[in-house]
Amino acid sequence: MNCRKKGKGKMIRTLRFVLGLCGLVLLGEVVHAQVSKPYNHRYDPPWDNVVQEGTPFTIYGIDNAPDFHGDINNPDLVVFFAGNQYMVVPELLDAFKTEYPKYKRIFAETIPPGIEERQVKSGVLVLGNMRIQLKPDVITAGKGSIEKNEALGWFSRTEAYAKNRLAIMVSKGNPKNINSLQDLGRSDVNVSMPNPEWEGIGRRITKAYENVGGEALKTKIMKEKVGEGTTYLTTIHHRETPLSIMYNRSDAGPVWYSEAFYHSQLTDHPLEMVTIPNDVNVGATYVVGQMKNAQHPEAAKDFIEFLTSDKGQAIYKKYGFITVK
Repeated sequence: MNCRKKGKGKMIRTLRFVLGLCGLVLLGEVVHAQVSKPYNHRYDPPWDNVVQEGTPFTIYGIDNAPDFHGDINNPDLVVFFAGNQYMVVPELLDAFKTEYPKYKRIFAETIPPGIEERQVKSGVLVLGNMRIQLKPDVITAGKGSIEKNEALGWFSRTEAYAKNRLAIMVSKGNPKNINSLQDLGRSDVNVSMPNPEWEGIGRRITKAYENVGGEALKTKIMKEKVGEGTTYLTTIHHRETPLSIMYNRSDAGPVWYSEAFYHSQLTDHPLEMVTIPNDVNVGATYVVGQMKNAQHPEAAKDFIEFLTSDKGQAIYKKYGFITVK
C-alpha cells in the first residue's frame, strides 16, 4: 500500500514538473517574442538582417536607432549617406570592408541630407539623450545639395555615382486603386508626403504634381489636404512613409523608386509600387563628396573609389538605383 502511494506521489510530482517545464518554455517564447519584436511593432526597422557582436538592446518603440550603422567609437571612416539609401548601406559597407580589410571600424548615418547639413554646421547631432560629435569624411546627397556645399568649400573631390526617379508606394493589393499622382488629390486618399523643407525629394514630387495636374493638383495636395489632415508631411520620410502605410495611417506616398522597389520586391512587407511615367517623372543624381577636413582622407578616397567601381555600382543596381556606368 505504501509503495503504491509512493509510486503515485512520484508520478504526480513528475507530471507537475513536466507541466511546469512546458509552462516555462511557453512563457519563454512569449517573453522572447515581446523582447525581440512585439506584434504592435511588427514592421518597425531595422529591416536588414545584420548581426552585430555584443549585447543586444533594441527595444521597439523606445530604444531603436536603425539609421546609425556600425562603430561610433574610434571609427576608421565616417560616412553621411542621403537617408533613402538605408537599404543599400549594410551590404555596401560589408563589401567595402572585404575589399579593404584594413578598415574595420566604419560609422555611417542614413538620415535626411538637410538634417545632416545642419549637423555638419553645428558639429553635433542629438539623438534622444545622446550627442554624436563625429565629423564626416564623406557625404553623399543629391547633386544640388552637393553643389551648394561645394561652393562653400566643403569638398576636395566629388563624383556622381547613382541616379533615381519617383514612384508611388501603396498597400499590397492597392485597395484604393491608386494609378497615378492625380489620385493622391482625392479626398478619400491619405497621403504621406516628404517635407520639402529638408528633403530634396519633396521639391521633386511637387514638380511632378505640377507636371501631372498643374498648380491645382500641387495646391490640393500640399495646401488644402495638409490643412484637412489628409496629407501628412513627414519628418524622416524614408522610414515614415512605409511605416505609415503598413500601420494604416496613410494609403499612399510618393517616394524614390528604389524605396518602393526594396519594400515590394526585396522584403515581405505588404506594400506595392505604382510606377510614374517618364514624361512626368522627376529624377535625381546622387553625388559623393570627400570633405576637405576629412580626418581619414585615405579611407575616404578608397571609399569613393569603391562606390564608383563595378562592385559598388552592382550593389546599387541590385536595390533599384540607376547606375552611372
